Amino acid sequence: MKINVVPRRNARGGRSAGEHLIAALRCLYRHAEDARLIDPADNPATKVATPRRLPSTRRAVADTRLAEINHVAATTGNDPALDSLILRLHTETACRRGGALALRPQDLDPDQCLVFLREKGETVRWQPVSPTLMTHLRHHADQRHAPREGQLLRYTDGRPITTRRYDHLWTRIGKHLPWVATQQISTHWLRHTTLTWVERNFGYAVARAYAGHTSQHNDAGTTTTYVRANIHEVAAAVATLTGEPHPLA
Repeated sequence: MKINVVPRRNARGGRSAGEHLIAALRCLYRHAEDARLIDPADNPATKVATPRRLPSTRRAVADTRLAEINHVAATTGNDPALDSLILRLHTETACRRGGALALRPQDLDPDQCLVFLREKGETVRWQPVSPTLMTHLRHHADQRHAPREGQLLRYTDGRPITTRRYDHLWTRIGKHLPWVATQQISTHWLRHTTLTWVERNFGYAVARAYAGHTSQHNDAGTTTTYVRANIHEVAAAVATLTGEPHPLA
């Protein structure tokens, strides 16, 4: 699997492909155990070590660099308003692409400036946002006729966007900012940027809540069971980040 993997610019020698293969085989043999086709002691998959995952190359983007990214998005392309809104949404909420694409008009709470995010692993959370972002999200939904229960982010003709919009956005930004293409900056870098800032200024507990992390697996320690931030503390971080008062802060 590692030898035959398709090489990409960010390839790491097929480590991820090997890891996925072992995970898939372990799943297969686990089903065989459950069906009593093999004895647990005879399961060969448990004897194969999982490849150690390498540290991510993503990191927080500097303020000046982030300003350059936003400037290019707002001054180029066929829909600068949409691209600017996408970047602002991810920068404020630190949400993943799936969370932004799943956002619906009915997920907006303008009175308390909250958005309901649904992300991977079926996790859900109410995330505070600035009044400015809330205003633009509502305006975008109204202007592009997004159904209340349908996807919020849409093109000018009313079609819902897909992950391809993200790909085209970063490709375009990379053409204007060569360092974006060289370092393969993506939307997930914005998540790193915001959460790093929150952790440095408001501590680990608030950053963890801001990110929507709930799993105890690979966590910083058992202390996190007792040290948890609430939505008001997250709102305070948003208020400081954006420089706007928040109703829950």
